[in-house]
Amino acid sequence: MHLQILDLDGALAAQTTLRTIAPWQSVSTVDLRDLGPRLRLWSRDRTIRFARERIAARAPDGPTLHLLGSGDFHHLAAVLIERARAPVTVVHIDNHPDWVRLAPRWHCGSWVNQALRLPQVERVITLGVCSDDLVRPDLKGGNLPALASGKLVLFPWEHAPSRVWRRIPDGPGRRWENGHIHWKNMAESGVENALNAIIPLICTDAVWFSIDKDVLDERAALTNWDQGRMPLPALLDIVAAVGARKRIVGADVCGEYSPIAHTNWFKRWEARADQPQREADAAMLARNEATNRELLMAIEMAARC
Repeated sequence: MHLQILDLDGALAAQTTLRTIAPWQSVSTVDLRDLGPRLRLWSRDRTIRFARERIAARAPDGPTLHLLGSGDFHHLAAVLIERARAPVTVVHIDNHPDWVRLAPRWHCGSWVNQALRLPQVERVITLGVCSDDLVRPDLKGGNLPALASGKLVLFPWEHAPSRVWRRIPDGPGRRWENGHIHWKNMAESGVENALNAIIPLICTDAVWFSIDKDVLDERAALTNWDQGRMPLPALLDIVAAVGARKRIVGADVCGEYSPIAHTNWFKRWEARADQPQREADAAMLARNEATNRELLMAIEMAARC
């Protein structure tokens, strides 16, 4: 597996141990810092085209693990998944479902909808959500039609039933009762039992991991977003179990911390409304690198299985 760093915000520059933590076929960096402010949080089509061209010019030949920096850039996952050459299931592990249909087309909170439109994507399976995005998801623009159709599957880590206006048919990860979606929470069933239900839903031989470390609690990582409660060992178990049964053709990992300094007034307002205001010290950033080392080793090893 190749390692490629998309340098969008400088968050990964000091994490030098990642380059040698596994027997990578190659290690490369794509300099995107000049586009970073325009790509951060959401982006216009023109800027996405510039980023796509630069990424394509440096694309390794073979399965690649891409590091994106802050979760504010998670929408670049859809640009990377475009390069998959065979039918693929996206295993999306995140504290947020990133399925908002009312957001701009290229938005870190809506990129799953872009991935679902790709002809090579058979299904997106989202794991680990704890966030308030599942509180009245119909009123927040959540893509419940994709959930109802089975194109999108969602297993939260831990979440209360979600009140919705209209009935959603029962399906993997959920049942409907008395106006609520009752979720099959991974924390309640246990990771092993949850995986026994999840892995048969991967309907392709090839999988793509898209991981936002905000799925983890702050003991394992510090991010720019509100964070979930999945323990790091559970995340590593998911990677290992899926990799043992399926072929990993690509992966992207985001969820670093980097300071936010939007010049666009609407982005500035959105960041203040949606994101916790926090600062990171050296110990917190070291924690992110340590977690990255474990996660990257797990993905690389799973890709060799």
